[in-house]
Amino acid sequence: MSLSEELTWRGFVNQTTYDDIKVLDGDPIAFYFGVDPSADSMHIGQLAMAMMIRHFIAHGHKATLLVGGATGMVGDPDGKAEERELKSVEEIEHNKAGIAAQYRQLFDGQPFDVVDNYDWFKNIHYLDFLREVGKNMPLSQMLGRDFIQARLGEGGSGISYAEFSYALIQGYDFLHLFREKGVTLQIAGADQWGNSVTGVQLIRKIENAEANVWTAPLIINKSTGRKFGKTEEGTVWLDTNKTSVYKFYQFWLNVDDEGAIDYAKIYTLLDQTQINELAAKQQADPGARDVQKTLAYEVTKVVHGEQAAVSARKVTDVLFGKTDFASLADEDLELLAQEIPTAATGATVVDTLTDSGLVSSKGEARRLILGGAISINGQKILDDTTVDQPSLIKKGKNSFLLVK
Repeated sequence: MSLSEELTWRGFVNQTTYDDIKVLDGDPIAFYFGVDPSADSMHIGQLAMAMMIRHFIAHGHKATLLVGGATGMVGDPDGKAEERELKSVEEIEHNKAGIAAQYRQLFDGQPFDVVDNYDWFKNIHYLDFLREVGKNMPLSQMLGRDFIQARLGEGGSGISYAEFSYALIQGYDFLHLFREKGVTLQIAGADQWGNSVTGVQLIRKIENAEANVWTAPLIINKSTGRKFGKTEEGTVWLDTNKTSVYKFYQFWLNVDDEGAIDYAKIYTLLDQTQINELAAKQQADPGARDVQKTLAYEVTKVVHGEQAAVSARKVTDVLFGKTDFASLADEDLELLAQEIPTAATGATVVDTLTDSGLVSSKGEARRLILGGAISINGQKILDDTTVDQPSLIKKGKNSFLLVK
């Protein structure tokens, strides 16, 4: 399958300046993609872009991945109703390190370069920037953007000169990478179209050369109509300190049936034959949730590694009674310990339940045991006993306690 066919089938086609997307099937193209350090982790919206980039690389195109140390000093105003609060230099440095580390993890084994736009902006002269960039960008074009009109219109919060200039900074990134690395394509999400075409215009006007933009559509949860990746608990992050491996796995395990196949096309490297087989299984037996199970495993493997994906699957199966607790290895127990309360071995079940706060009193613990509501490693108990080895205590249907 050619790249243009692959991108079309997977749902990665949105706006582009290319007249014919089959140009992507020809000679290698040097492209870049950037993430601002507004946080120290990417989220699954940006993960969709990373997966698309994997296909560009696999078809021979040359990737430059940018960390926006300079643009992060200002903050992208597009889509924001009010002025962003500036981040400290220390926070930006911390966030840049997090984004760069995730680039290396997501594209491990792939050819790519990582750059930081602060490296070329830190020594740039203001007057030179105005003469080279500002002089070549019509103010009418910048003022015509929808979010600028909203911010400046009646009831709008206004916009600072710094945020107004953001598109020029990003446009200069494209110009700089064109000159230094021969980059002729910027890849971005749909919400970055306006900023991206600024660079195209600068290259065409200043260098009299061809440059292009490729954007992917924003991923929408088909069952809710909301932006994909926003949950009641908040954003789904790639950093385990923000979204644990187990919660990350559970997110994918619980995606809606309507969108599951589309998510598999976007977020996994499974080929068309494998996806079609999953679609057939879903149609034959939706209740088995084979698509979600495969999706959860594959995406967790891409982001956190195969061992983490295996552990998340095993821990999930244990908690839902599909696998014996004894099958868990030490690394699985560590993963489980991050998600449920823990207690030390050597105490009775009654004391363990009470001391952990899983029940309010020893009397309640005894009543639950007599009523068959307490199990250890999947086996109901009817008498109090000492827990002297690693075990999983379950109260009712969904309350767990790990003894280790």
